[in-house]
Amino acid sequence: MAIPTRILVPVDFSPSSDHALDFAVALAAALDATVFLLNVIAVPTFGIEEIGIALTSSVMADLVRTNQAAVDDLVEARKDRAKLAAGMLRTGDPRDTIVQVAHEIGADLIVMGTHGRRGLTRALLGSVAEAIVRTSPIPVVTLRLVKG
Repeated sequence: MAIPTRILVPVDFSPSSDHALDFAVALAAALDATVFLLNVIAVPTFGIEEIGIALTSSVMADLVRTNQAAVDDLVEARKDRAKLAAGMLRTGDPRDTIVQVAHEIGADLIVMGTHGRRGLTRALLGSVAEAIVRTSPIPVVTLRLVKG
């Protein structure tokens, strides 16, 4: 495996995601690599009628605007510590989108946080990190924020 030069960091604005981003920034600084931030707005694949929520275009536009601003803030806050590309925002299933974007940007490594869910919560919510580890053709580093 070559030394990573392009590190993708999927962010969901959680403390775990922030922890993974800080790790990736420190790693990128040490390796002279570039960090690419990605936020994926999960859009359900089933019909709106089934979930009873009207996801209007104005609601979606507000969500996109808010999330893009948050990604931009994350980049701005860390730009002096390592090379960071402009933050990216996509919509879709995070499990597919993260791997797709990694391929598009030529990422050598994906660094992402985990929420450490177990049992019924994990069964109901699933694990994006686990899916990425299973499906990504490139190496994935997962980090769990340990409170203590």
